[in-house]
Amino acid sequence: MIQSLLPNILEFISQIDPFDKLPADLNKQIAGSISITYLARGDKIEPQSDSDKKYLYIIRNGVMEQRKPNGVLRARLGPEDLFGFTFLEPQSNAEDSYSAIATEATLLYLVPHEQLQKLLEDHPQYAEHFASQAQIRLQSALNVVWSDNEKGLFVKKVSEVATGSPAIVTADMTIQQVAHEMRNVVRSSTAVVKDKGVIVGLITDRDMTKRVIADGVSINRPISHVMTKSPVTIGPDDLVLKAVSLMMQNNVRSLPVVSGNKVHGLLTTTHLVHKNRVQAMFLIDTIRHTNTVEQLAALTTERQAIFEALVEGKVRSEIIGQVMAMIYDAYNRRLIQMAIEKFGEPPCKFSWVVAGSHARNEIHISSDQDSAIIMDNTATEDDRQYFELMATFVCESLARCGFTLCPGNFMASNRKWCQTLNTWKGYYTQWVKTPDHSTLLNTSVFLEVRTIYGEAKFSDQLQNHLYKLIRQHQSFLTSLIKDATSVHPPLGIFNSLVLEKSGVNSNTLNIKKYAITLVVDLARIYGLSVGCTSTNTEERFRYAHQRAVLSEDALKNIIGAYRFICQLRFSHQQEALKKGTEPNNNISPDSFGSFERQHLKDAFRIIANLQDAAKLRFSEV
Repeated sequence: MIQSLLPNILEFISQIDPFDKLPADLNKQIAGSISITYLARGDKIEPQSDSDKKYLYIIRNGVMEQRKPNGVLRARLGPEDLFGFTFLEPQSNAEDSYSAIATEATLLYLVPHEQLQKLLEDHPQYAEHFASQAQIRLQSALNVVWSDNEKGLFVKKVSEVATGSPAIVTADMTIQQVAHEMRNVVRSSTAVVKDKGVIVGLITDRDMTKRVIADGVSINRPISHVMTKSPVTIGPDDLVLKAVSLMMQNNVRSLPVVSGNKVHGLLTTTHLVHKNRVQAMFLIDTIRHTNTVEQLAALTTERQAIFEALVEGKVRSEIIGQVMAMIYDAYNRRLIQMAIEKFGEPPCKFSWVVAGSHARNEIHISSDQDSAIIMDNTATEDDRQYFELMATFVCESLARCGFTLCPGNFMASNRKWCQTLNTWKGYYTQWVKTPDHSTLLNTSVFLEVRTIYGEAKFSDQLQNHLYKLIRQHQSFLTSLIKDATSVHPPLGIFNSLVLEKSGVNSNTLNIKKYAITLVVDLARIYGLSVGCTSTNTEERFRYAHQRAVLSEDALKNIIGAYRFICQLRFSHQQEALKKGTEPNNNISPDSFGSFERQHLKDAFRIIANLQDAAKLRFSEV
């Protein structure tokens, strides 16, 4: 290399990812080892060739296309992009093999593999930035974007906070026996009551005072006489915020931590007081005590502030989605209660369900409304009119509180989505048996539903009906996969081929359309194929891995990609809020630095690879 070019090369690589993560002295060594090559249009490089000389390639100018052995496009790369990671490992995966072809005159910087390998051996703390596996590079990106430092109590898991254990007693024990067990044996203020191994009740020392001593109940009566039946419990992996919300909704001071019927511990209010600011807890409590829509709408700025704090606090996107969904639930429930206060008690049993991202607990600051009402099969036309009034009030009020009306009108206020349980079952039967474009649009919204008010058993029965139908009509998955792979992630550089071409969002990348929705669709297909009852995107992928239909590498790749693109969307929306503009999913490529471009391309390629794998697996079901 001509020494006079060294300052120019050093300045260039020092500003692009991942070299911008390295100290100046290492970058100077790397720049000094770089050679330069020019490629004419059509010239090809085979990074996985048997040549002894291996390089990491940096595009200075020009455009390169990576092609798989079968000719399929792997990625299209432009200035500041890198390729050649896959051969930095002694044995690269054959599935990652490709050729790189110049589609126009291109100037490349070549970093010798031997030199780079030596530097990384001497400085292993930087090795993950140059890993051959995209999942490791993405994780290094997430480690930069997300910190594992203290985020505040409310985003911790219950298992991290709960301590101690309640007494475990049986329903036939006397009040005195239970009190003895609580005070002298376990030394706990709470006892969980079981009957034949199943949790059936809960009793606390406060309950003993109010229900036994104050009422003069004989201490020889069975504990089942005074216990709280069907107690509220919390799971060890649930967020503390969810536990706090349950405590407030049910006016309880302690929650047994259980999975199935196994008791893991106890979470009490003493675990929560004075340990940290629980911002969202206070907002949810405020929502519960509002009396007018105007008061609810005035809380919008607080909801936005919590979202910004979560993003700025480097909280994982999965948790941000859960927290924002819980706040959304609180708004929705309070408005349903206001509607009942306004229009009177419901004429029959019903379930208000949320759908789509709300049902999956994957809410962001600009999520719109997806909802429906499932009425009891005894509902009359007069009953329907009551629920239509309720739904119109709730949906319009939610819009006033910043939750946008669904542009596709997939809302409970639409008569079509306010139906009896049997009618809903009929919808699902038609959608699964005879899928077409319009029915797939419906199912893409209502394949995930969750009750937030009313009879939860209605949505459970509907979901069970859906799973049964899919088992009987496996060809439905074929239709889903065709629809889910009709849109591809942008494997090329950001240009007119991948950007919105018109409207107010022209020349922007729709991160939802070209990335997030694709991952959600794939998770839905993999989850439904193995009977996963969870609607959460990451949990669906994990369940598919447990059932051996998704490899460990594929699992790590897709979850890493999903987390990165979600965090990118959250950061974009946060910036919009700070500027006072409307947050959305449309990101200008001009806002992407080298860091975002490099890792976005890793993420897009991972999504495209899983689309290909899903087509092979499910197209011939």
